[in-house]
Amino acid sequence: MSGPLDGITVLGLEQAIAAPLCTRHLADLGARVIKIEQPGVGDSTRHYDQAVRGLAAHFVWLNHGKESAALDLTAPADHDVLHELLERADVIVSNLAPGALGRLGLGVDALARRYPRLIIVDISGYGRGGPLDHKRAYDLLIQAEAGSCTITGLPGQPAKPGIPIADIGTALYAYSAILAALYERERTGRGAVIPIAMLDVVAEMMGFALNQVIHGGAEPEPVGMGSPMVAPYGAYPTADGRTVVLGTTSDREWRRLAADLLGRPDLAEDPRYARNDDRVRERTALDAIVAAWCAQRTLAEIQQAADAAGIGNARLNGVRGLAEHPQLSVRGRWRNVDTPAGPVPALVPPALAQGWTVSAGRVPALGADTDAIRMELLHKKLEKTP
Repeated sequence: MSGPLDGITVLGLEQAIAAPLCTRHLADLGARVIKIEQPGVGDSTRHYDQAVRGLAAHFVWLNHGKESAALDLTAPADHDVLHELLERADVIVSNLAPGALGRLGLGVDALARRYPRLIIVDISGYGRGGPLDHKRAYDLLIQAEAGSCTITGLPGQPAKPGIPIADIGTALYAYSAILAALYERERTGRGAVIPIAMLDVVAEMMGFALNQVIHGGAEPEPVGMGSPMVAPYGAYPTADGRTVVLGTTSDREWRRLAADLLGRPDLAEDPRYARNDDRVRERTALDAIVAAWCAQRTLAEIQQAADAAGIGNARLNGVRGLAEHPQLSVRGRWRNVDTPAGPVPALVPPALAQGWTVSAGRVPALGADTDAIRMELLHKKLEKTP
């Protein structure tokens, strides 16, 4: 069985996370993804570590299901190969350094004129125009510029979220825009140019905090394992040395937490805590009350009581806890993908319609498919020859 994107060809002039994650999701759904890499060097994430049987953890995560073509795009012959691929491609995704496409003679506007059915995704840090369009952009740098670090961590101690949200968010916006552009092309026959700036992506993610500040509120203060916008909501040590995460996101939930979970109907009726704004102001006092209750009970006791009261809760896991999580294993969320070092586990893509087939894929060695791609193009030329 073929995936929903069977027959779609995607070229990736890509590196690091944002573009490779986008194209990997397209490959998961059956698209043919050809990753263009610099000969002898390849994607920078190939060299981050040797955590996966001698391969880099980032690269294995981001690149299974792809072909690798090692092309020197400064060499005329390889430049011609790329254009032969572009003539047959449906999508090209790039997140090279600012100005790199133009220096290679592959400016977005020129590509759009030459290949009117091509969907062109140009990922940059800050977008074209503006005072920062020339700057390199990595996840940390964008998160710093966009303010997300200042609402993470503790007061006076900003922190970058452990997950690279600027890269991942950009990848998912690119992925969804490509799917929309493919649908539009079915109706109009036209391709699309899709510029995506990582700064714009994180700015969108900062929506609630932006609204608060724009409309006269104070700068949100980070609250560690919690949210500056709701309370009580956080992580609390338990009697058996674990940590439970629980809290409320509405006034109704607060009343259930206070009366049904904590056994404190007086708190539920206390006007000091009636509305979320009130509880945010009283966060320290409420956290102390919840923490004292949790400290007298085990994690299992708390979670059982919270479930019975209809209060959301979770245990605080480390990464190993996620790797061994029964909710993933029991639901069949793992599969094996091939690599040059043998099969390794990888997660099934999170968004699949029932009946869709996921491409098995493999993690390619640098340039593993270059010769085969050159031969394929040669055969196509010969087929056209009278």
